Amino acid sequence: MAERSVLVTGGTGGLGGAVTTAFLTAGWRVVVPERGARPRSEPAADGLVRLVADLTDPAGAARAVEAAAGEPAAPLRAVVNLVGGYASGGLVHETPVEEFERMLTANLRPTYLVTQAALPHLVAAGGGAVVCVSARAAVAPFPGAAGYVTAKAAVLAFANAVAVEYRSRNVRCNTVLPSIIDTPANRAAQPDADHSRWVAPAEIAPVIRFLASGESAPTSGATVPVYGRA
Repeated sequence: MAERSVLVTGGTGGLGGAVTTAFLTAGWRVVVPERGARPRSEPAADGLVRLVADLTDPAGAARAVEAAAGEPAAPLRAVVNLVGGYASGGLVHETPVEEFERMLTANLRPTYLVTQAALPHLVAAGGGAVVCVSARAAVAPFPGAAGYVTAKAAVLAFANAVAVEYRSRNVRCNTVLPSIIDTPANRAAQPDADHSRWVAPAEIAPVIRFLASGESAPTSGATVPVYGRA
């Protein structure tokens, strides 16, 4: 039986599958919210809990957190915020504000709502960890994606604020910054790129698991690059 739970948002995405597997292998109870129910032929792995929740909605985020914190034998000790999205466009003067705000909704809003709902549970459990996923673009912007760049920079700033506010309550918050993740979707979008330089999900997942575990207990407010050779 698992003795601790982790909530992994975006756990069905290109990075999420590797992260979920890393925690299950390490003996965690893993709760993965999904936006909609999916038909499945395979049973859930031992220790994996799936539920339907819209994490851009406060009630949905709260429901996901309650499920993650609802097993007394395995209290919620970590939250991993993977959910997000990417969209490119024109330069700033060519980008409608609706598209700009859509990136904030996709990347920052779920991270904020889930973390906000989870913090009281982490404090009540005696401490824990929050891991957020930003992007290298937050510190090294590129043209044509101002909404995405701004949203990922905001995720990084938010994580640092959580680290400062909850340090005395034994809750840590760290951020990983991937470059281009080697996923099928990214390969399809950039078929002519040198994919060998990208970072694989299986390389990022152990870093996230480490930051969520007691092994990284002295570390909070860290910004960890996971660039591969990109």
